[in-house]
Amino acid sequence: MNNLCADIGYKSIYHYGEELCGDHVDIVEQDENSTVVVLADGLGSGVKASILSTLTSKIISTMMAAGLSIEECVSTIAATLPVCSVRGVAYSTFTIIHIKNNDTADIIQYDNPHVILIRNNENYVYPEMEMNIDGKRIYKSTIKLCENDIFIAMSDGCPHAGIGIGYNFGWKREEIIEFMEALSNCGYTSKTLSTILIDECNKLYGGEPGDDATACVIKIRRREPMNILFGPPSNRNDCNRMMSLFFSKEGKHIICGGTTSSIAAKFLRRPLRPSLNFESSDIPPIAELEGVDLVTEGVITVNRVLEYARDYLDKNECYEKWNFKRDGAALISRLLFEEATDINFYVGRAINPAHQNPDLPINFSIKMNLVEELSACLKKMGKRIKVSYF
Repeated sequence: MNNLCADIGYKSIYHYGEELCGDHVDIVEQDENSTVVVLADGLGSGVKASILSTLTSKIISTMMAAGLSIEECVSTIAATLPVCSVRGVAYSTFTIIHIKNNDTADIIQYDNPHVILIRNNENYVYPEMEMNIDGKRIYKSTIKLCENDIFIAMSDGCPHAGIGIGYNFGWKREEIIEFMEALSNCGYTSKTLSTILIDECNKLYGGEPGDDATACVIKIRRREPMNILFGPPSNRNDCNRMMSLFFSKEGKHIICGGTTSSIAAKFLRRPLRPSLNFESSDIPPIAELEGVDLVTEGVITVNRVLEYARDYLDKNECYEKWNFKRDGAALISRLLFEEATDINFYVGRAINPAHQNPDLPINFSIKMNLVEELSACLKKMGKRIKVSYF
């Protein structure tokens, strides 16, 4: 078994004036190393398109994950979805990317813009086999995965961007490839790459999209463990045990909290060097400790990381803040969102008297809630999470 994993992210914009998106992305994990991703584009826009695309993606992803063939999936879609009385078409277009054992990818495409594969920072032309299923032209490809491969699946709202505004014939495939090649070596997550691509589409539409546009990006990367220590243990006698376990783990090490970092400095027998440089007025400064990759304040900083994580899973509007700032919350966010694939939390249950002020918001007074919600957000990002309490 290799040490690769798939980082998956997507972003959509709606047809101007509509409240629902006519595109839908569904992700089903078969096991820890195999995943089915389906991007469906429903006929038209609005409610009808949303229902068609949702049904299509749900049916296909569930059947594919259960091991059924593409022929059975397409036949089921044709028999299940209603026929449009105007166009006489029964279902939406779709793109399927089936990651198998983090070793190969099966790509199955019907009438969506063909998947772009960027390998070694440039477009890679992969072979396609044409199939005819129930009178529909389907393209199938099987690709051996390489580290840093970037797959970009799109609905047709992306190449249609800018028609009659910035371009006569829309944003050409070659231009999209060139745009994404320039970003492929920047270390961005799949979610951020899809967000940047869709933001550019929105600009080309002049902020009033003439079609639903969705980009789904899959980035193949090596597994990267990360360890985060948050709070001292409830029993002081457990300090050495907690520190021994934390520092014995492979990967980078992050410590959150003043008392916690002092305990770590004592354990390592090295000086803790606090900084007085406020990178952000509302986030306490970081500190330096030899043997630790990042030392930050505790509750305030982690609370901001949680805010970034919620936004990341939603509209991802704050990605520029945590991508470019240098405060503790931004640095932790980059490590957890972009670098880490496997995250170990070591959480101390000691109560900090400073957090028991009833005037403080509830999420400042209950540290456990922060950890539980942040770990839940990270799981939704596709991270493997383990939480140990002391």
